[in-house]
Amino acid sequence: MIAISRRDLLRAAALTAASFALPGCADGAESSAATPAAQLPDSVTKGGEERLRSWVASVRESGRARPALPLGTTAAAIGELALGTPYEAYTLEAYLKAGGSPIGSEPLTLSLDSFDCVSLVESCLAVGRLARRPGTPSWDDFGREIERIRYRGGKREGYLSRLHYFSEWLDDNAARGLVRPLGGELGGEPDTRPLRFMSEHRESYPALANEQAYEQVQRMERSLDGRARLVIPTDRIAGVADRIQTGDVLAFATGIEGLDVTHSAMAYRDQAGVLRVLHAPLSGGVVEISRSTLPDYVRNVRRSTGILVARPL
Repeated sequence: MIAISRRDLLRAAALTAASFALPGCADGAESSAATPAAQLPDSVTKGGEERLRSWVASVRESGRARPALPLGTTAAAIGELALGTPYEAYTLEAYLKAGGSPIGSEPLTLSLDSFDCVSLVESCLAVGRLARRPGTPSWDDFGREIERIRYRGGKREGYLSRLHYFSEWLDDNAARGLVRPLGGELGGEPDTRPLRFMSEHRESYPALANEQAYEQVQRMERSLDGRARLVIPTDRIAGVADRIQTGDVLAFATGIEGLDVTHSAMAYRDQAGVLRVLHAPLSGGVVEISRSTLPDYVRNVRRSTGILVARPL
């Protein structure tokens, strides 16, 4: 295993939420002889350039890329095209295993050939936005969209510029007009527990063997104190389900101490109008649409407390 990040802790929490016994990560520990940033690539392409062009053309031909439609409709159409794509974890941390430093610049990892739960959401939004613009999008265009979604303030710097806690991902994207949180209007209840999971599980994050990175994580976590996460409780989801649209971003809140959410996905209404979950689950191994409804899905997530919801803009 290599360095555990926000994506990795989501994966681990989804697997073992009851005991939350994180596996060891000794083989991913940061090398004391880290590769200089200048020797690392500025971006890492895992694959999918042909898919970008094909998916954009397909969603445009279907009529679901029209600017008059909600962005979520377009993003979910991209998600449909991604169905069956393999789940792959740890891709964003590969540069650390290769000797990169968490203090240096983080390479931009891009892929449409494999996803984890967060990169699927990011990619559907990014490709969806590109499909709604005129012209043929380039891989660089895709990269710029991913960068402004994935990093604090849309600016990619080191490991700590990435939005590791998904609730901060939602807040940061909302502050820049990329999503609109729906917790207030859907009756969300505030969760103000401090987020300390990364710093309190330092041994599970090889990047945090670097003292400067560890101190930065602590400052980042403290900066989030007092931000209420508006969680729609599990037993109230069915009552507001008719107000959740296809393509809305979902985050599955957890009662695990120091942690905000354990999974991310998009809401999806099937042809019968039934609300389901479009996501990249570790358990299934590929991008899929859940068989269960959203309320039932959340009820079956161990230690789940409800959901956070945001609408793409």
